[in-house]
Amino acid sequence: LELKRMSVRKDYRGRGLSKALCGEVLRFARARGYEAVVLSTSMVQVAAQRLYEGQGFRKVGTYSPSLLATLLCFQVFRYRCDLPSRA
Repeated sequence: LELKRMSVRKDYRGRGLSKALCGEVLRFARARGYEAVVLSTSMVQVAAQRLYEGQGFRKVGTYSPSLLATLLCFQVFRYRCDLPSRA
């Protein structure tokens, strides 16, 4: 399952909503038998990186999305959270 473009409006940040949303995605995926949840976030999204790592995601790769990004040393990080089977 891929988590894409999760965002919380600025006025509502810092209230645990992102953590709750992320947890719900993981519960949803686990309940439906997915093996993992994957996502991408940029190097400048430090708060997002901390959130995902705190939820059990691990960084599994990096890439530059364009030639310009490569020249600017801009990277996107790939994350993965493996979900244990219910066996």
